[in-house]
Amino acid sequence: MKEIFDINRLNLEEIEKIISEPEIPHIHDYEELIIGMEGDMEHFIDFKSQTFSSPYISFVTKGKMHRVFPLVVESKCSIWVIRFKSEFIPEITFRLYSYYHDHASIQMHEGKCFDRMVMLCDMMFSEKLEVVPDYSIIRHLLSALFTMIESQRKKLQPIENSSQKNQNTTFRNFLMILEENFRRPEGAEFYAGKLFMSSRNLNLICQNILQLSVTELIETRKLIEAKNLLISTDKTISEIAFELGYNEKAYFSSVFKKKTGQTPSEFQEEMSRLIS
Repeated sequence: MKEIFDINRLNLEEIEKIISEPEIPHIHDYEELIIGMEGDMEHFIDFKSQTFSSPYISFVTKGKMHRVFPLVVESKCSIWVIRFKSEFIPEITFRLYSYYHDHASIQMHEGKCFDRMVMLCDMMFSEKLEVVPDYSIIRHLLSALFTMIESQRKKLQPIENSSQKNQNTTFRNFLMILEENFRRPEGAEFYAGKLFMSSRNLNLICQNILQLSVTELIETRKLIEAKNLLISTDKTISEIAFELGYNEKAYFSSVFKKKTGQTPSEFQEEMSRLIS
């Protein structure tokens, strides 16, 4: 995916084509939100397959292996598919990881709340069709959509067992502390200390939930913010590097290229072309 944000409503004809040419389980380098309004969906994710009847919502985090197989019910099937890069809404992306890492799909209820979610999708789609889309509007609408989904998820999510609950609480607390401190040059020991635990145990929790170490998560959060600053501000690469706790521009550029395959300047130029 080259665009930073994309949204499409799949109609029956497009869905029947997907059904006739089913995809294999795959991973992608973007976040994906699926909102089912009509029909059913068989979703393979987290190494298990479940079927959901509309209305339903599924949030697939970057790097998760999954496969979606839509199912037509009474000649009807309609799905919104929203795809976006992590840096599009960097302030909430990691929070979404903690919420949906083991509950990707949610069976929703019909009613005003779900109808409002669909309205937000309509509004984002309309803005995306503008000759010059205002991505700040789309960003606010998408954030509002996730706020509404989270409100419903809290009401509908099954009760976790004690071990799961403790791990998830610790992980969410870690992400909250990370959000406040990722610009500082701090490592795993700093965050473990804030949580009154060893860095080994914090690493085990992060590996269990996202298959990433604490250090990798810190670097990933810095990278998301770096991308956000490169496309949304006039700050120089040196200024961005310093803001994110890197002492040298060269080292920051080296880390950025290693993680993304592009230098900061190349990424900035590509995003400028795509957004304009």
